[in-house]
Amino acid sequence: MGTVYEDPFIKIATMIGGAEYHKVARSLLKSIDATDEEIASSTGLRINMVRKILYDLFGKSLISGVRVKDEKKGWFVYRWRSRREEVEGFIENQKKKIISRLEHRLNYESGSEFYHCGNADCPRTTFEDALETMFKCPMCSKILETKSNDRVKKALTLKIDEIKGDMQLTF
Repeated sequence: MGTVYEDPFIKIATMIGGAEYHKVARSLLKSIDATDEEIASSTGLRINMVRKILYDLFGKSLISGVRVKDEKKGWFVYRWRSRREEVEGFIENQKKKIISRLEHRLNYESGSEFYHCGNADCPRTTFEDALETMFKCPMCSKILETKSNDRVKKALTLKIDEIKGDMQLTF
């Protein structure tokens, strides 16, 4: 069995929520402007599960919903469609959030001095916390020594550079 090409919209939906999201995304691509009831019927998922997924995808701007009056029933229903053109923007946005978190962590690592007792079960501690315990480990009472975090800083920098290099900057 060869690799099956999967639409980016379906890939993203699956990454967000797994198998149920995958089913809903495929259903949205198969029938444009489907109602939540039609999607539930085509996927075999419970209607409240389908609605939860639709609202989540809608909140992430990956689908759009149009409110229309159901002529047979006389009440309003939403007709949903994928916004495949938003997938790239969604991915870029997620990458920006990840970079921001990694840069925040890198700033913390760069602006702090850490101490450790050498015991693998004990956490490292900041200078301020080490000072409070008179440079004794709060867990095992061994003397705290300075602990280099160069490897952590290098790993964070590499990851930030990798994601930035991967991003399609649209400036």
